[in-house]
Amino acid sequence: MPSNKPEIEEPFRFKQFAIAQDRCSMKVGTDGVLLGAWANTDKVHTALDIGTGTGLIAIMLGQRLPEAQIHAVEIDEIACEQATENAAHAPWSDRLHIHQESIQDFTRRWPDQFDLIVSNPPFFTGGTFSDNQGRNSVRHTVKLPHNDLLTSVRRLLSPDGRFCLILPLIEGLRFRELAETYQLYCTQITEVHPKADKPVERLLMQFEREAKTCKTDKLIIQKEERNDWREEYVELTKDFYLYM
Repeated sequence: MPSNKPEIEEPFRFKQFAIAQDRCSMKVGTDGVLLGAWANTDKVHTALDIGTGTGLIAIMLGQRLPEAQIHAVEIDEIACEQATENAAHAPWSDRLHIHQESIQDFTRRWPDQFDLIVSNPPFFTGGTFSDNQGRNSVRHTVKLPHNDLLTSVRRLLSPDGRFCLILPLIEGLRFRELAETYQLYCTQITEVHPKADKPVERLLMQFEREAKTCKTDKLIIQKEERNDWREEYVELTKDFYLYM
């Protein structure tokens, strides 16, 4: 007889930690892994992940920064519970701090600034909502308008700090223009292509308080065959993915 028990979703396993995601609308994906691996962690002692979801990027930063304190903010109560559990099981759990609140509220109460802020933020600013309200809460900018995100970054980023995020191409270009009105200037862009013959799908972007010449490069994820990864993608993510 068939079992009536629901299937248990296995955690997504990385080399040094695992991410349970059965209670989160947004699952582990390439965007989060790319940002967590790409963000410049040089001279970072404190870091903040805005909209942490499962806690993936915050936990990745904890692996990359063995001496740093990592904070993460998540407004959704259920996602925050799962992020807290994932962080508690990480080998560096004592340096991970998960906060269940909006970034707007966190910004108002937090007294200090961060050397690094990262975010894999909402990016649909219009369009039709689907029936999956959990996914909509993440993908649409209703709960976290980009103006609010930039206001918080402007307040929380240390004078020499860096703000890194990932967005689709068009949304990224718009975000860059908006960021300048908050005196946050793009200093590094990596254009992400799924394959060499495909157009740019994502922009990895770094912002700083001081305007500088923006350095631009590109990253191609895979060759012609599925799961035949390009060398530069393997080099970027090999410390994390289990089978890289």
